[in-house]
Amino acid sequence: MTNKHNNLHRSFLKWAGGKKKVIPHIQAILPSEGKRRLVEPFVGGGSVFLNLDFDEYLLVDMNHDLITLFNLLKTSCDVIIEKSRMYFNGEYNHADAYYALRAQFNSATDPIERATLFIYLNRHGYNGLCRYNQKGGYNVPFGRYKHPYFPEKEMRFFAQRAQTATFVQGDFATAFAQLSIGDVVYCDPPYSPINRTANFTAYAGNGFGDDEQARLVACAQHAQLQGVATVISNHLVPFTKALYKDASKQVKFAVQRNISQKGNARGKVKEVLALYMPDK
Repeated sequence: MTNKHNNLHRSFLKWAGGKKKVIPHIQAILPSEGKRRLVEPFVGGGSVFLNLDFDEYLLVDMNHDLITLFNLLKTSCDVIIEKSRMYFNGEYNHADAYYALRAQFNSATDPIERATLFIYLNRHGYNGLCRYNQKGGYNVPFGRYKHPYFPEKEMRFFAQRAQTATFVQGDFATAFAQLSIGDVVYCDPPYSPINRTANFTAYAGNGFGDDEQARLVACAQHAQLQGVATVISNHLVPFTKALYKDASKQVKFAVQRNISQKGNARGKVKEVLALYMPDK
């Protein structure tokens, strides 16, 4: 169902919380027998989609810019690559240029312009964050990287893979409303905070608190009754221990935290995969 661990495909986007490193754990718990379509209500950077082999994919995310970019890569890969390449020649790798292009992105309405600037901002901004203010403005600071990588190879692989995928912008319930027998669902929601006094789960301009976490579990349980299995990723904290108490199975493991720009400031955190499996 996936490549060997040392041969995994990476997303063309830098993405905080990306799942490339934990694909083997996901593969081990995610039901695959007889399943034809993978449904992801929080597709994010797409690492799971890129590395798990299904006949079809339904990939949903709240982030309108992300879904627009994915659909444009699917249909107009060469155009997106050529128009975004110009921002990776070094001329734009300084703070003044970054903030000018960020302002241009925030005022742009043309989908291709926004898509190409999104790639630039993602690769030049701070550590793979994707963050918007309350007015919808992209506000990630400059990342100060010496030589930002232009991911042409990864973009072309994504575009090839995307031919069997449907990308939809919307709330995670949008994905659950379209389930059918033969689907399996993998959810990577904004994580419940480790420190309850410092909640960094704001995503695409929307908060994702305890009520949303509980609503996601309710969707998974409803899908379970419909005969569709769901796996949910999250931090392993007291709140999620209680939240997932009725799951069919849980897998717990430690992963490297990558949100700090300095490698020596990154430590391991505990995560959980909760499976809601239909009765046979």
